Amino acid sequence: MLTRIARFITRSPRAVLAAALVIAVLCGVFGATAPAHLKSGGFTSNEAESARVAELIADNFAGAAPNFVLLVGSDAGADDPATKAAGIELADALKNRGDVQGVQSYWTTPQPLANALRSTDGKSALVVAYIDGDETQVQKTASELEGQFAGVSNDGITVRQGGIAAIYHDVTEQTTRDLTLAEGVAVPLSMIVLVLVFGSLVAAALPLTIGVFAILATLALLRLCTLFTDVSIYALNMTTAMGLALAIDSSLFIVSRFREELARGLDPAAATIRSVQTAGRTVLFSALTVALSLAVLSVFDLYFLKSFAYAGVAVVAAAAAASILVLPAALALLGHRVNSLDLRAPLRRLFRRDAPAPGPHAPEDSGWYRLAGVVMRHAAPVAIVIIALLLALGAPFLSVQFGYPDDRVLPETASSRQVGDAMRTQFPQADPVASTTIVLDGYRGDTAALGGYAAELSKVEGVPAVLSAAGVYVTGARVAPAPPGMSNDTGTYLSVATKLDPFSPAGDRQLNAIRAIPAPGEALFGGAAAANADSLQALAARLPLAAALIALTTFIVLFLFTGSVVLPIKALVLNTLSLAAAFGAMVWVFQEGHLSGLLGFTAVGYLVPTMPILMFCLAFGLSMDYEVFLLSRVREEWLATHDNTRAVAVGLARTGRIFTAAAVLMAIVLGALVTAKVSFMQLLGLGLTLTVLADATIIRGLLAPALMRLLGPLNWWAPAPLARLHAKIGLTEGEEDAAARPLETAGRA
Repeated sequence: MLTRIARFITRSPRAVLAAALVIAVLCGVFGATAPAHLKSGGFTSNEAESARVAELIADNFAGAAPNFVLLVGSDAGADDPATKAAGIELADALKNRGDVQGVQSYWTTPQPLANALRSTDGKSALVVAYIDGDETQVQKTASELEGQFAGVSNDGITVRQGGIAAIYHDVTEQTTRDLTLAEGVAVPLSMIVLVLVFGSLVAAALPLTIGVFAILATLALLRLCTLFTDVSIYALNMTTAMGLALAIDSSLFIVSRFREELARGLDPAAATIRSVQTAGRTVLFSALTVALSLAVLSVFDLYFLKSFAYAGVAVVAAAAAASILVLPAALALLGHRVNSLDLRAPLRRLFRRDAPAPGPHAPEDSGWYRLAGVVMRHAAPVAIVIIALLLALGAPFLSVQFGYPDDRVLPETASSRQVGDAMRTQFPQADPVASTTIVLDGYRGDTAALGGYAAELSKVEGVPAVLSAAGVYVTGARVAPAPPGMSNDTGTYLSVATKLDPFSPAGDRQLNAIRAIPAPGEALFGGAAAANADSLQALAARLPLAAALIALTTFIVLFLFTGSVVLPIKALVLNTLSLAAAFGAMVWVFQEGHLSGLLGFTAVGYLVPTMPILMFCLAFGLSMDYEVFLLSRVREEWLATHDNTRAVAVGLARTGRIFTAAAVLMAIVLGALVTAKVSFMQLLGLGLTLTVLADATIIRGLLAPALMRLLGPLNWWAPAPLARLHAKIGLTEGEEDAAARPLETAGRA
């Protein structure tokens, strides 16, 4: 298949490039509107009990669980006439909107409930409301309200907006700004590294061009997905980062092989065909492993993770297609001009250094070959030390805690973050984000039973008050009459305030204590703590299936690639070790907060649960990317010599510089996400960067050669039935030629 593709491309390279240009333009036009159709939620399942409670509250109780907050403050105090007039005006303006309901304020709510809406220092007070609509509509409304209300008046009255609606809006806005900055950092740095790797400005420009094509194609595919399902705004970050990184990775491998074949004396057409047969096959298998790893995210019932499955598969397919179809056409046209504009020549003249001798160079002359020799001579100690080091680095992950993201993922300069901080410190009884909502759907019982239930709930540790249709209860005693609208023909609800962080382990224990109290009817639990628990439960339920699918698909693909059952198992073990170390580092950095000052995030004592899962699938696929790169050349040498030790050394010599350069480039692209101001995107960027760098150096450069030396010829073993199956399937594009021809010498990348 690859041979036929390569021959077609070399016969009609201009037609292929013209078609690619048309496709890129069309994808750019269609995909340009993708960001406007993406959403910023998706952290909880629509089937969760907490989601059902949110729906019942919105439909039946006039927005009794507010998702929008206005914090009105003044040095003169919340009771100052000017502050009061401003607060009442804000409440009236919200009531006049058709998409806002359930408006309450400190100045219009009767006592003693109004006291809960005033800060403990008396300088600020709240206006709370519920914005109708899905996450996209809620964000749009929050944006409109920010422009209308937020700011500082002439009287020194400040108005800041918060709540879930404002948090979604601020996160979306911040993510868009972060993406622009990350691209601005990654692209020029990548170009500099590519020039250093290739020397030639022409060769360096090719991977970036393919990366741009992959990004445009993926944006169009994402826009197509939004026509049928919800897609998360955060998938955009991966679209650009992964599109650029994977395209550079694949292009680097193919361009390097093309230049190597030219150095061996092949003409441009033959070099193109040979590059597609060998490096193209590697890119195809590599793309398949990465795509399958990311596709596993679709098993989770959260559209946040599903979106990364859509975006991941799309970007991998686009990058692989561009590398195998578009790039060879450019190489066939360029021919030897791929080495044009060599920037190393003037630098050598400047520093009065001689140019290296032209022509191919033996792999034995490579530093990677010598490194492989040293490692394999001390294979056992090297393997033991590195495995022990990786396990030690991964030890902090044993104490990992998980929790739902809130406003603290944003920087302290964000309005919704400032409101959230104020709610946690100044409004211990009124935080609409923290409260637990209990719905007794269809409840027709008496008030006494409901009051008894509310009284018992108010005795739970960390619960300052419980609001119910039977009254307001504090530590078992009724202290105020029932707030209006808490009961109707559809049932009743209770609001359980909390002094605890609802997303923390303490908040989860409190939720369990609340659930343990017998209710007078069928109770459904919603609110922050319940949404957090439902999210963790949904993820945990699908996690074993996801892990099994990744392991199984990776094993199958690597078996088809190598014909061995030992090498896939080795790859799975190595990936697990490198990921364990990365996860340990993420706990140390983001959960325990050791680098919070440097990176500018707030450590809350737990990790967003979706991030390790996303990082696992992404890093697993990327790690397999380098494994496939290395094994492709090791296997090629093994087929030619059947000398395992030499095959490993030559394979590392021929690919070490390439996958190390690819890792540096990918680290630049992914590491640019560390500049993000949304903390869980920082976690993803830093975690993937560390994993990629460690995998390309410690794992592939040291541990993999050591283990392959210890295993010896066993590396290539497979049971006879599987060996016959592999031979019958015939996924050995170009290997017969590799086995038949004499040992080659490798050209410089």
